[in-house]
Amino acid sequence: MFIIDVTLKSTPITLSVQRKTSEDAEASYQQVIEAMKSGEHRLIELVCEHQAGKRISIVGNEITAVQLYEKSGAGTSSGKPPGFSFAVAE
Repeated sequence: MFIIDVTLKSTPITLSVQRKTSEDAEASYQQVIEAMKSGEHRLIELVCEHQAGKRISIVGNEITAVQLYEKSGAGTSSGKPPGFSFAVAE
């Protein structure tokens, strides 16, 4: 299972969705990156494959960071790996 975490401006929480395959996770990650790069007021929707019916819709220019990682049993108690690496939009 792969997890995509999205952080928004002025919001202290992280929004997350899970994808089953690496290819699907990478496609969702790239969708978020493109929304960040464009800086447009464009709505993107991410669907979670772990929780049926879970969807999040985000305005692209409100995204400050995105993280993609593979869920593993060896992580911290929260299930997230230590640290946070993100891409900086130019």
